[in-house]
Amino acid sequence: MSAGRRGPRAWVIDFVLLAAIWGGSFLFMRLAVVEFGPVATAALRVAIAAAFLLPLVVWRGLGPQLRKHWFRVCAVGLVNSGIPFALFSFAVMSITTGLSAILNATVPLFGALIAWAWLKDRPAPVRALGLVVGFAGVALLATDKSSFTLATATAAPGWAVAACLLATLCYGIAASATKKYLSGLPPLMTAAGSQLGATAALALPAIWYWPQQLPGARAWLALVALAVVCTGLAYILYFRLIEEAGPARALAVTFVVPVFAVLYGVLFLAEAVTAWMVVCAAVIVIGTALSTGLLRWGRMRTA
Repeated sequence: MSAGRRGPRAWVIDFVLLAAIWGGSFLFMRLAVVEFGPVATAALRVAIAAAFLLPLVVWRGLGPQLRKHWFRVCAVGLVNSGIPFALFSFAVMSITTGLSAILNATVPLFGALIAWAWLKDRPAPVRALGLVVGFAGVALLATDKSSFTLATATAAPGWAVAACLLATLCYGIAASATKKYLSGLPPLMTAAGSQLGATAALALPAIWYWPQQLPGARAWLALVALAVVCTGLAYILYFRLIEEAGPARALAVTFVVPVFAVLYGVLFLAEAVTAWMVVCAAVIVIGTALSTGLLRWGRMRTA
C-alpha cells in the first residue's frame, strides 16, 4: 500500500507498532531460551523467519537477485542476525529483558562509531559529543552489573552485559557493511537472504546444543512469535517505515523499544526496574539522539 493511500501520518501507527513488537522480542526470547538454550533459540528464530520471508521474495520476483548476491547478503546476515541473536538469547538468561533492551538502544552509537572508522563518515562535533555521552551512560549502567563471577546457574551478569554490547557492535558493523556492499538491493530480499545466511551458519551449532528434553508448547509458541512477528513482520514494518517516514524517524524506534520491553518484563516476568536503570537509560538515549543527529544542540539551547 502506498504512502499516499495510507495518509501522510500513517507511519506513526507503524512506528508505535514496530516499537511494541521489537520490545516484545526480549520477552519471547526469555520464554524460549529457558527450554531451548541460546544457540537453538537463535537458530530456530532465523530459520522460521527465513521460511516466512522467502515466499514473499519469490512472490515479488526477487529470487534471481537473491541468487546473484547470495554470498554478500548471507555474510551480512551472520553478523546482523545470527551472532547478535545468539548473544542476546544468552544475555536474557541472567539479566532482565528491560536491561537488555536498554543496552540494545546503543546500536546507533556503535553504528556511528563503525561508520566513522570504516566508511570515514566523520561525525560533526555535536555528534561526537553524543558518542561520548552515550558510551558514558553504558559505562554507568554496566557498573551496576559489573560482576563477572558466576552468580547464577546460567552466567554472571557482567558477561551478559558484555554479550549485549558485543551484539550491538555486530549490528553496527552490519549497518556499515550493508551500506558498503548491499546498497541499492531490495530491502525485502536483503532481509530474507540475511535470515537464510544466519540459518546456514547456526545450523550445526544448534544441532550440537539442541536441548536434551523436548521443549514445551509455551516455549514453541514464544519462538514462533519471536521469529514470525518480531523478526519477519518487524522487517516488513521497518522497511515500510523507512520508505514513508525516512531513516531518521525509523532509527528513533530504538529509543522507544526499551519502554515496551520494560513494561512487558514488569507485567509478565515480574522484573524490577531500578532508578539507576532509568537514569542511565536517559543518558544513553540523549547521547544516541545527539550522535545520530536526531537531537541538535541548537534546538536544546533555544528550547
